[in-house]
Amino acid sequence: MSGISLDLSPIGNCTVSALIDRNARYLWACVPRVDGDPLFSALLCGGDPAGESAGHWSIDLEDGEAVSQAYLRNSAVLRTVLRDKAGAEVEVIDFAPRFDRLGRTYRPTAFVRIVRPLSGAPRIRLRLRPAQGWSDAAPERTSGSNHIRYLTPALPLRLTTNAAVGHVLGERWFRLEEELCFFLGPDEPFGGDVRATVRTMLDETTADWRHWVRGLAIPVEWQSVVIRAAITLKLCVHEETGAIVAALTTSIPEAANSGRNWDYRYCWIRDAYYTVQALNRLGALDVLENYLGYLRNIVDGAKSGHIQPLYGVGYEAILTERIADDLAGYRGMGPVRVGNQAQEQIQHDVYGQIVLSNTQAFIDQRLLRPGDIDDFHALERVGERAFAMHDQPDAGLWEFRTRASVHTYSTLMCWAACDRLVNAAEALGRPDLADYWREKAATVRQRIEEEAWNVDLGRYAATLGGHEIDVSLLQMVEQRFLAPDDPRFLATFEAVEKALRRGEHMLRYADPDDFGLPETAFNFATFWLIEALHLVGRSDEARQLYERMLARLTTSGLLSEDTDFETGELWGNFPQTYSLVGLINCAVLLSKPWSAVR
Repeated sequence: MSGISLDLSPIGNCTVSALIDRNARYLWACVPRVDGDPLFSALLCGGDPAGESAGHWSIDLEDGEAVSQAYLRNSAVLRTVLRDKAGAEVEVIDFAPRFDRLGRTYRPTAFVRIVRPLSGAPRIRLRLRPAQGWSDAAPERTSGSNHIRYLTPALPLRLTTNAAVGHVLGERWFRLEEELCFFLGPDEPFGGDVRATVRTMLDETTADWRHWVRGLAIPVEWQSVVIRAAITLKLCVHEETGAIVAALTTSIPEAANSGRNWDYRYCWIRDAYYTVQALNRLGALDVLENYLGYLRNIVDGAKSGHIQPLYGVGYEAILTERIADDLAGYRGMGPVRVGNQAQEQIQHDVYGQIVLSNTQAFIDQRLLRPGDIDDFHALERVGERAFAMHDQPDAGLWEFRTRASVHTYSTLMCWAACDRLVNAAEALGRPDLADYWREKAATVRQRIEEEAWNVDLGRYAATLGGHEIDVSLLQMVEQRFLAPDDPRFLATFEAVEKALRRGEHMLRYADPDDFGLPETAFNFATFWLIEALHLVGRSDEARQLYERMLARLTTSGLLSEDTDFETGELWGNFPQTYSLVGLINCAVLLSKPWSAVR
C-alpha cells in the first residue's frame, strides 16, 4: 500500500484548488477549474510521490520530515515546517491568490509557494512534475532565464520564480540560503518583482480570508471547527458562476476495493442546498446570493421543466461518465471515473431543494437582490414540476443505478417545495398565490401520511407503500413535516437507529444496493443522528457523539464522505461538503449561547 492517505489540506481561491499532504506535496489539482483535467494527479496514480511518480509538486528536505502543518489563522493559507536530522528547518507557505483588485476579485488560475530557511543549513530539492491530462505522462516544457512553461493540454502554465531555473529543471539538491518564491499560473509574462509581488499577494490573500471569516456568526463552542469547515465549503464554490461542488476530488473509493468510485467535482442541487443552508446559519450570504444566480440560470435552461440532479460548474448538462484507464486510482484502487452517470437519473427531490434555496430571497431584507414577483413565477414552474412528480418513481437521493421507487424523501422534498412557496407568496403580499400552493402542499402531505406510513410496522418507510428504511427519514423533522415530539417521528427514529446505527457510526441504509452491502459509515448520516438525538431530548448523548466525530478530523480539521467502522479510517471523496455541513449544523445546534459567556 502506498503512502497516500486523505490526511490532506486544501488550498484554493474559488477558481482553482489543490490538496497538499503533510510533507508539503501537491497531490491533486485541476485546471482551469475544479472539474477540469488534473494538473497534479499523484493522488490517483497508485504510487508514492516519494519515489519517481509524476503528477506532484514536492519540496523535499534532505534527511527531513514534516514537523508541523497548520493554516494561518482564519485563512486558506497553509504553512508547513520541515526539519532535517541536524535540526535545520524550512518553512513552506502555500496559497492560491485571492483579493480585491481594481474593483473586482482577483482569483487567477494560479498557485503560489514560498520556501524559507528558518534555521541551520537545509538542503532541498524541487520537483515540479505536472501531469499530461488523465495520465502520469509529463507535458512538453520550455524555459527561459526566470521561468518554465508547461504546455499542459487543458491550460498552458508558466512557473515564474527567483530560484535558479536549473535547480527546478534538473531537480538538483541545493542549500536553501534565501527565500524562494514560485508563481505557477497562466502562460503570460509576470509583471513586477516576483518576491515582492508574491509577498504582497500573501498579505492580501490572508487579509481577504480573515475579513470573510470576521463576518460569520459562529457559535461560541467549537469555533475553530466551524471556521475551518466554513472556509472549506467556500473553497468548494466556483465563484464565477456560483456553483458549489460536492467535493474537490474524483474516485476516492467509499471503501477499499469497493468500486464505489465517483466523480464529485460537479454541482449537485441537493448537496449545494445543504451547503447554503449551513452557511446561512453562519450568515455567509455571499455564497447564497451567488448560488441563487446559478440556480436561476439552471431553471431558465430547463425548458421542459426537468431538472437534472447535477450540472457542471459552468451549467453544463452533459457530464458523460468514462474511465481514465491510464490512472491506477487511489492506492491502486480504480477505476478512476471522469463525469457522472447520475446526470441521466431522475431525482425528484431536486425541485424541493431549488425552492428551499430560493425562499430566503423573498424574505431576507439584507440581500442585495431580493426576490420579486417575476422570480416567484419562475419558481412556480419548479413547484408545478414538484407537484406533478411527487408520486412518481425515481432513483432517490442515494442514486440507485438499477432500480426506481417512489421514495419518501423525494416526495417530502416535493411537499417542501409547495409548502415554502406559500411562505414566499405571503412575503410578496399575494394571499391568492399562497392559497393555491397551500392546497397543493396539503395534497402531497396527505399522500405521505397515508402511503409512507406503514401501519404494520408502526413507522414511516423509505418508499411509499413499502417497508424499507433509510436515514433520510430523519429529515421529516428538519423539513418541518413532523415535530420532534410527534409519536410517529419517535417511532420512526427508534426504528432508524436500531436498523442503521453501528456504535458511533450511521449507515445510509442497510440493504444491498447496486454494489452489494454498504461497508462504511456515511458521515453525514451520523450528523443527522446527532441532530435527531438532540431534538428528542438526548442532548448529552448528542454532544458526546459529536465530540467523537471531531476526534476523526484530519490534521486540517476536515472529513471525507465515509468512515471505516472498525479502524476509523476515512474513505470517499475529500473534502466532502455533506460532512462539513454536518460539522457546522451540529455545532450551531448543540453550542451554548453567546449570552452564557458574556
